[in-house]
Amino acid sequence: MPTVPEAVARSRVAVIGLGVMGMPIATRLLTAFPVTGYDHTDKKRAAAVDAGITVTETPAAAARDAGIVVIAVRTLAQAEECLFGANGAVSTLSPGTAVMLMSTIGSEGARLLGGRLAALELEFVDAPMSGSAERAAAGDLLVLVGASESALERARPALELLARKLVVVGPHPGDGQAMKTVNQLLCGVHIAAAAEALVLAAALGLDLTATLDALQAGAADSFMLRTRGPRIIDALKGNETAFASRLDLFVKDMAVVVSEADRADLHLAVAQAAGRLFQEAERAGLGATDDSAVSLVLSSSSR
Repeated sequence: MPTVPEAVARSRVAVIGLGVMGMPIATRLLTAFPVTGYDHTDKKRAAAVDAGITVTETPAAAARDAGIVVIAVRTLAQAEECLFGANGAVSTLSPGTAVMLMSTIGSEGARLLGGRLAALELEFVDAPMSGSAERAAAGDLLVLVGASESALERARPALELLARKLVVVGPHPGDGQAMKTVNQLLCGVHIAAAAEALVLAAALGLDLTATLDALQAGAADSFMLRTRGPRIIDALKGNETAFASRLDLFVKDMAVVVSEADRADLHLAVAQAAGRLFQEAERAGLGATDDSAVSLVLSSSSR
């Protein structure tokens, strides 16, 4: 009789949510599994079909006969709807199926979902991810996991295909979200700081490309400076900016950071300031643009 991982490795994977991250997750999983996908938008469903993914009209249909269900939506409300709403995935899942949430929704949300799924004898894997769409497609994500040993083993074949670094934070739903919250604090602050630094450089009359080269050579360097710096420069120059990550995702994620800090009775002044900057950019109509566009609300011409 095959072990659980071997059995799961031969089973179908359902990916619910085929957006900026869900789509490359699905195509990566397609290299090793038969994949069924669902998204509520016609355009994303059509793109998934073009990529070779079997697309269904409901989450329930996508999840039928799946050994692993991956949830890649934006919010807790969306996760609840696709799991428990009309034609929700749980209606067709067998006991013991692994439900793997890769969204950032906060610890409380993950504990809520975990409890509801446990009551249905489903295995919940709290597995928020960090990385770009390109990294998802290459299996180069950081994935932070909170799950029981049995849930982790059921989901491991998919997790190992998607993750360059798989960190098992703890055994409970919410453990992965807690670590992701800390991760997003630094990501959001680093993007905001990179934007401020390059806006200041422009105001001081410095050549932005030379400034970025100099900063990357010293202690001021960071992953976000390297990846966002060129896009921030393009945004400040009015050039077309490459798209990698929606700005409004950081509005959501920094709100999660502040909410978690409030529950811990902490005042995180730097995180709150970065969060307000992303909110200002969203109010300026930049929510659906690349997160490097946060720089545009810092320039003197916008004030």
